[in-house]
Amino acid sequence: MSKATSLAQHHIIGGGIAGLAVAVYLIRDAGVEGKNIHVYEQLGVAGGSLDGSGDAESGYMIRGGRMFEEHFACTFDLLDTIPSANDPGVSVTEDIMAFNRMVPGSSNCRIVRDGRPAENRYDLTLSAQDIVDINRLILQPESRLAGQSIEDWFKPSFFESNFWLMWSTMFSFQPWHGLTELRRYLRRFIHLFPGFTRIEGILRTRFNQYDSLIAPIVTWLRDRDVRIATGTQVTGVTIDGTRQDRRVTALALADEGQVKISEDDRVYLTLGSMTDATTQGSNDRAPDLPEKEGGGWTLWRKLAAQNEGFGRPEAFCGNTSKTAWHSFTVTMDGPDFFEFMEDFTNNRTGTGGLVTFADSGWTLSVVLFHQPHFRGQKHGAYTFWGYGLRGDRPGDFVRKPMWEATGNEIVTELCGHLKLSKAQAAWFDDARVLPCRMPYITSQFMPRQPGDRPDVRPSGARNFAVIGQFCEQPRDCVFTVEYSIRSARTAVAELTGRVDPPPPVARTDLDPMVLIRAARVLMGV
Repeated sequence: MSKATSLAQHHIIGGGIAGLAVAVYLIRDAGVEGKNIHVYEQLGVAGGSLDGSGDAESGYMIRGGRMFEEHFACTFDLLDTIPSANDPGVSVTEDIMAFNRMVPGSSNCRIVRDGRPAENRYDLTLSAQDIVDINRLILQPESRLAGQSIEDWFKPSFFESNFWLMWSTMFSFQPWHGLTELRRYLRRFIHLFPGFTRIEGILRTRFNQYDSLIAPIVTWLRDRDVRIATGTQVTGVTIDGTRQDRRVTALALADEGQVKISEDDRVYLTLGSMTDATTQGSNDRAPDLPEKEGGGWTLWRKLAAQNEGFGRPEAFCGNTSKTAWHSFTVTMDGPDFFEFMEDFTNNRTGTGGLVTFADSGWTLSVVLFHQPHFRGQKHGAYTFWGYGLRGDRPGDFVRKPMWEATGNEIVTELCGHLKLSKAQAAWFDDARVLPCRMPYITSQFMPRQPGDRPDVRPSGARNFAVIGQFCEQPRDCVFTVEYSIRSARTAVAELTGRVDPPPPVARTDLDPMVLIRAARVLMGV
């Protein structure tokens, strides 16, 4: 393993959480000076998929949010270094834990049917065969599942169960997604089974994930002179040498500039992006269909075409009809709807989590956040988020696919499923509703073969590594902040030789008591 020198420049392509985590590890653990770290982000703001923007007048916007739980060792270790936005004397980790003690989550209304909380919302409704199939999958070696989809494994009746409805909407799985990823999730989060129907054990941030996570990290990095270049797209990476010994020698930028990479420099490559090519609509306009794929995918395609060992991006980005879903953020000027939902769900705002409408053709779900959800949120403004897992299907009150629906039409659909009166529906008359289409949001779940995802350090890579959601990390689960941060720590450890590798993924699936409790839940005992 070659070690970086004190004069090395560190170039990070992608300013999402993985790239920012690399910069933190370089400074905190590898002793690199901030002025020697360069982050290139194609968007106008750092943070990648962890976002939060807008204002009360035009409407707040969140594309989505990642889940946290107590065994995210890399995440909480990293965030324990970063002062929180509210109190510099408290770390982000401490703030998350304190917030969840103050606003503990336990849903009383996870599923709605026929306009009211489902009577069987605490029942997984699994058949004996479904339980056998779940256990068989957990015990199956991952190597035997390559290329298979979830619907290849389970009988059609499984997809009618409450378990699947809650699981798929909580984690964003579709029947055609990869069986390998489902197995990893079942094993990784098996300790959450006892509180699964109430979404217990899931940790939330105080504000949206940009304000709670990204903004404090960016402040910490800029205070240490890290150079974060937003609006700067890397369009090409020159790699010289053979697969046994190769290194990055140059980066090409969209403005036709070039960055030379010396023998001692290090490069960290974020490949792909689940929020690339996102489009946004409004109250009276549906989001446009993207005209082209995003820069993260274009760069990965180039690298994979020109160099061995960079995986097969087509496995993940080749069919947006199977990787897209649609979210929406609603901003309101009064508490009426929130008060209604508190009575309807029997949950104080911010404590219930995801509410899913089982009858919805779109598989519509909403979350009412603890307010305020944005730092500096205007007093009297309220905001909530929702999404449709099956936005490709017609709605029940708006007879069109969700991706064709305006913000107002999405609200019409929501009001229909809640059976709101005309007077109640009028709560939304002045609401700002911002729909959002994400063509690649579940791309990391697509069925895959060995080699589709590159290793964090591809074979022969002397001065570069791959980070983010589309590199291979045994046992851990994509679509989590932990996966990105674990990749960052692994990359810095490999390329500098000054940082310990990440701790092993927590194996609660090896704890006999965890397994017993999970089995009892599945059997409804």
